[in-house]
Amino acid sequence: MVVFPADTVYGLACDPASQRAVDRLYALKGRAPDKPAAVMFFDRDRALHALPELGESTRAALTRLLPRSVTVLLPNPRHRFPLACGPDPDTLGLRVPDLPALSAVAVPVLQSSANHAGAPDARRLEAVPPDIRDRADLVLDGGALPGTPSTVIDLREYERTGRWDVLRRGAVPPEAVATVLA
Repeated sequence: MVVFPADTVYGLACDPASQRAVDRLYALKGRAPDKPAAVMFFDRDRALHALPELGESTRAALTRLLPRSVTVLLPNPRHRFPLACGPDPDTLGLRVPDLPALSAVAVPVLQSSANHAGAPDARRLEAVPPDIRDRADLVLDGGALPGTPSTVIDLREYERTGRWDVLRRGAVPPEAVATVLA
């Protein structure tokens, strides 16, 4: 388990294929086990390569949207990364942050914010709860971060209908999303 600076707030990450690691992350956060998380890639092309079933329009939208401070909900017909999907294996949350220093990281991670469930997001490492920092295997200090979480965009119907929706306002304003997806 790693505490790391994302492009928005401090995150907590683990191996998305390890039930033990995911259980540990959820327990540490006090997160409900049925609440989905996101899979984070540190390079857009690696993310697109890992999801070959995405349609042409969705892939083009992701190419325009990523990397950026957004989390994108995608259709997941092959039920990839099931431990991140919670009770809805047909939906995958994807995050590709704008973190050039970590772009060489070749493996995806299951990630969530480095806070207790429902608590404020950590803008500085010192704001990450001590029990999370103490129980992490690796803690990376990236200094002060912007502090606004990622914008969550639903692209599950984008391929079929062109429809998208902002489910959570965050670091990228809805108007900027509209400009990118127009």
